[in-house]
Amino acid sequence: MSDSECDSQFYSVQVADSTFTVLKRYQQLKPIGSGAQGIVCAAFDTVLGINVAVKKLSRPFQNQTHAKRAYRELVLLKCVNHKNIIFMYVADVFFPRYLVMELMDANLCQVIHMELDHERMSYLLYQMLCGIKHLHSAGIIHRDLKPSNIVVKSDCTLKILDFGLARTACTNFMMTPYVVTRYYRAPEVILGMGYKENVDIWSVGCIMAEMVLHKVLFPGRDCILLREDPQSFMLCKKFTLS
Repeated sequence: MSDSECDSQFYSVQVADSTFTVLKRYQQLKPIGSGAQGIVCAAFDTVLGINVAVKKLSRPFQNQTHAKRAYRELVLLKCVNHKNIIFMYVADVFFPRYLVMELMDANLCQVIHMELDHERMSYLLYQMLCGIKHLHSAGIIHRDLKPSNIVVKSDCTLKILDFGLARTACTNFMMTPYVVTRYYRAPEVILGMGYKENVDIWSVGCIMAEMVLHKVLFPGRDCILLREDPQSFMLCKKFTLS
């Protein structure tokens, strides 16, 4: 296929402050979320006749770190197949910068402060743990579990997404100490200790508490402040070592 024929399959559209250059099959792009890893738009796939989510990765080739995160997310989404993990349409990865995934109705941030009954809350947590168990069984640590990285549908179906910080648990390399959003960061991560899959379980616990309390359980301003507070430091160390 010539360059001109290839170019004819794409078009550019301005979405908020970003330009999306996507295949013409994806129409009616509307922004639905953004973060450190990129911007996500809802779109209509005219070929499949369904709504999808198109994620534009943020500067995937700016440096080695960004490239590794983009590569990890692409590989993990391609390989992991579970009903509680977001599904990626592998054939629709284009320009290495764009990923096309199934579209959900909302992220957990938008429903976490609702008055959920015990049945719905239990079902959401159960699905969360099922997805994490599948990842851990495959030797994968998510390392960035938080409400904005968990999406739901109106029927209470839940899926985990955003694998830019995920790593294999059996690696021989030193784990990055600065991972997981601060509110959901396990004590061993804060204290710069070695960590394994259980840091994801801590994050799930923090999310569960937030669903019950309707507020962040540990609203720390800076992880360094914990080190400067001997009482809090020793308390976290006690929980980690016990």
